[in-house]
Amino acid sequence: MSTLTEITDNPMELLSKHLFWDTPLTKIEVEKDKSFIIHRVLEYGLIDDWHLIAAWYGLTEIGRVATQFRTLDPKALAFLVNITGLPINNFRCYTTKQLMKAHWDY
Repeated sequence: MSTLTEITDNPMELLSKHLFWDTPLTKIEVEKDKSFIIHRVLEYGLIDDWHLIAAWYGLTEIGRVATQFRTLDPKALAFLVNITGLPINNFRCYTTKQLMKAHWDY
């Protein structure tokens, strides 16, 4: 089995460009910044981006990391609950929801 570094010098180049428009790809490390990468893909990524991170980290690790997110889109949360099998109460973003809704919540 080949490693990410054998496939490309910078595996971040495989993800959609719009995900990290505000951060240089050369400064993001796949292992060190996994929480940042997973959150961006869950919030703004395409299905191909999801398949990439699922191959890189695995569902168990994605679920473990995602349980610590303070915020997460409700659709992304529902997706994770269904795909990982983790109870929704395990997710920090579910148990500590904002008391004040955003102004544009419609």
